[in-house]
Amino acid sequence: MSAARGTAAGTWRALTWAGSAAATALTAHSLLNARALRTPQLDPPEVRGRVSVLVPVRDEEGRVGTCLTSLLDQLALPDHEVLVYDDASTDRTADVVEAVAAADPRVRLLRGDGPPAGWLGKAHACQRLAEAATGEVLVFVDADVVLAPHAVAAGVDLLRGTGLDLLCPYPRQLALTWSERLVQPLLQWSWLTTLPLRRAEVSARPSLAAANGQFLLVDAAAYHRAGGHAAVRTEVLDDIALLRAVKAAGGRGGVADGTALATCRMYEDWPALREGYAKSLWSAFGSGPGAVAVGAGLALTYLLPPLAALTGSPVGAAGYLAAVVGRYAAAERTGGRSLPDAFAHPASVALLLGLLADSRRRHARGGLAWKGRPL
Repeated sequence: MSAARGTAAGTWRALTWAGSAAATALTAHSLLNARALRTPQLDPPEVRGRVSVLVPVRDEEGRVGTCLTSLLDQLALPDHEVLVYDDASTDRTADVVEAVAAADPRVRLLRGDGPPAGWLGKAHACQRLAEAATGEVLVFVDADVVLAPHAVAAGVDLLRGTGLDLLCPYPRQLALTWSERLVQPLLQWSWLTTLPLRRAEVSARPSLAAANGQFLLVDAAAYHRAGGHAAVRTEVLDDIALLRAVKAAGGRGGVADGTALATCRMYEDWPALREGYAKSLWSAFGSGPGAVAVGAGLALTYLLPPLAALTGSPVGAAGYLAAVVGRYAAAERTGGRSLPDAFAHPASVALLLGLLADSRRRHARGGLAWKGRPL
């Protein structure tokens, strides 16, 4: 019995060392990434050429008006159109857009009656918008995003200045409730921690792709070469899939710091957050074995060390503190809430793993839906 206990204790110590070492290495990588993260100018030059701002909406009557106001207040953007595609909303979304369009000729409403077979709703809406657009640069904006007045010009300037074909200036994520504060900061933290940002911009490897469709700029010619959203018509994570398609067609792209350009509050309470992650998290890591591997890695790196620290392990405490530093640095770099939230990082990871398991389970049972439509 004592030999078995000794073996278990040795395994626990080895795993604690491994997890703490991984947390330390990943935090060091995130600090390097924070320096490499591209940041747009706050006073960009005037944009030359036409820009199309494209907004897919469904049941967004409470948000779309504020979004459109921010789009019409853009500076250094002398020639732009705002196209809104209403995907068969069941509320007054179309009425709100029509009222804005009646007062400003730059806004045009396109109406749809739902996606055809073989398409998911957002991909179809984006494709229809792109087909109607006349700009040299396409700017996709979600209805829950509010842009700063210089946002589009700054994004176009960074897109052209870097020679990229697709760029996602990551909006500052607003998180107010307990569930938002635990989960939403993991969005920026994840790619700052794990993705070599500059290499990812040019690599065609599918695993080296991070994107955010909340605020996404793409060169129109590159978009059409990649097949547009028709190439990703069945993808739940259509933003990442579109970036992969652009790269496969010879383009380059990735994320940038959009903290000073845009804000977004994706979910306002726990039920909405759970449903939102359930619809897409199952596909984030590929196959089932891939999801298990990622989950095991997260548990080893961010759950085991703090558990070991509770038993008095100095190595576990060091691993926990390394993770806290990484979470704190990511929040400071991307405009999130750093303290005291960074100390709850193990709880954030545990909750994310629970959401992943829930999403995989519901997908396997065929029980996923979004805004009244099965996925």
